[in-house]
Amino acid sequence: MAGISTHVLDVSLGKPIAGMQIELFDVGTQPPKLIAKARTNHDGRTDTPMLPAAQARTGDFELRFWVADYFKTPDTFADIVPVRFTIADAAQHYHVPLLCSPWSFGTYRGS
Repeated sequence: MAGISTHVLDVSLGKPIAGMQIELFDVGTQPPKLIAKARTNHDGRTDTPMLPAAQARTGDFELRFWVADYFKTPDTFADIVPVRFTIADAAQHYHVPLLCSPWSFGTYRGS
């Protein structure tokens, strides 16, 4: 399965984040082009892939996670967390999860 998927976990609570806005941009164009916009479901995932397998292609992409809008605390460290990455092989699946709390975030290429 090719394409781009994601999910978001709140590491301070050990739970999926429901309702966080996520956007996917093609950053190989100037200005960057918005490809998809979604909100996470109760499982912290989007209901459909951010980039479906049928639209998979090589290039430079950026997922933007609206962290501050979700946590809504005055001491939230990050506002919008950008995760920029390159798809070198459009036949592969790229799963890009975000692990976050009001004070930290991290990501990795998942499966």
